[in-house]
Order: sequence, then C-alpha cells, then structure tokens
Amino acid sequence: MNRAELKRFILENYNVESDFPWMKYPNYEVFRHSNNQKWFALIMDIPKDKLGLPGSDLLDVVNLKCDTLLIGSLRCEPGFFPAYHMNKDSWITVALDGSVSDDKIKMLLDASYDATAPRARPKKH
Repeated sequence: MNRAELKRFILENYNVESDFPWMKYPNYEVFRHSNNQKWFALIMDIPKDKLGLPGSDLLDVVNLKCDTLLIGSLRCEPGFFPAYHMNKDSWITVALDGSVSDDKIKMLLDASYDATAPRARPKKH
C-alpha cells in the first residue's frame, strides 16, 4: 500500500478529514477523530537514515497507535520501525513501500482508530 492508497482507504472507511498542521512539513498529514481530535494516523515522508536505513532519500511512512505488546514483535518484521517522533511504547512507524501487506496495515489502522476513539462514560446512578 502506498501513501495515496492509504489516504484513499482512510477517507473512504472512516468519517474523518485530514489536516496538515505544520507549515514546515507540508507532506505530514494527520488523521484524527472529529469528536475528540485524537490522532490515529500520521502520514509522513522522512529521510531513510532517520529510521536507521541506508540513504537519505525520502520514504513514505505512517505512524499508528499500537498495543504495547504487539510493538515488540512487529519491530522484528521488515517495514516496521520504532515510532518516528512519537512515544515508542505506544506508536509504531510503518513503511508505505510495499514491505508490509495491505491487510496488516489495515488491521493496524483499525486498531489505532479504536485505541484513540472516545470512551463512553459510565452512567451515574
């Protein structure tokens, strides 16, 4: 899945719009819940060497909120990296270069969306 395909998938399957909060980084695109403004996906293009890869050419990636226990095993797989500029205990960076299957990205996206969704408050009696 590439950047354009991921963006299209998000816009078609979640009731959200994207925004570009940083003038300095016009290709950094945030997707957040409309009711609580929490992010569930951040698509960026970052230099490969920032992820420990050789070269300085740009790589499209997405940051997703992820279960802490799952992060450790995902980091052992190709295409997964410690979260770039996010809490590395609860976020993961995923390459959008075909190294991670579309189904896995969609599953992690769903989990990120659910993890950042507003929580229902218990009713007071």
